[in-house]
Amino acid sequence: MKLIGFRKNYIFALLNKETMTFDKILDDGRLWAVRFNKDNQNALQKVMSQWSDAGWLADFFTQNIDDLISYFRITSVEDAIYQTMEDRDELACIIMDISPDANLDHFFRPLDNNRISEMLLGKEKGRLNRGSWLRLYAIKLSVGIFIITGGAIKLTKTMREREHTLQELEKMEKVRNFLIQEHVFDEDSFIDYQKEVAL
Repeated sequence: MKLIGFRKNYIFALLNKETMTFDKILDDGRLWAVRFNKDNQNALQKVMSQWSDAGWLADFFTQNIDDLISYFRITSVEDAIYQTMEDRDELACIIMDISPDANLDHFFRPLDNNRISEMLLGKEKGRLNRGSWLRLYAIKLSVGIFIITGGAIKLTKTMREREHTLQELEKMEKVRNFLIQEHVFDEDSFIDYQKEVAL
């Protein structure tokens, strides 16, 4: 009887296990994006699509109008949509036009502003230099090598203040835990993992 219960639980766990694949964004392998559970889009495609969808943005800013007013002094949803689309286009250009000698460590910075040393599979954020609310989130594999886990419109001081940014923290942790579980700790082990999965 115990064996049957164990098998049921094991099969249930296998069926519900989070699967992840990784899409190469830059040909030289410095930038990747996670794809959760065989989604049609990877994490980068998904946020870029949302940030160019006027209907999605209108819903988002309408639901978060108090934050928009409090933190950015913007009262017009239309202005917020326009600004987001402009920033999205600029961000897309930066990511797609990264030159081979560009250092991605200048774009992605530690998620925790108080972090003073490198950490294993560090959580990072990328944003435009000026005051944009758009954020890309990533795991740092090695110096200059990153995996994008998602992105958000951050309208509050900390990510823990709102559900949508809290979800991004959870996604980063899921990807980090998945990599550790698969014995991926740096660029070399990530390449080995990719070769194993391709077999």
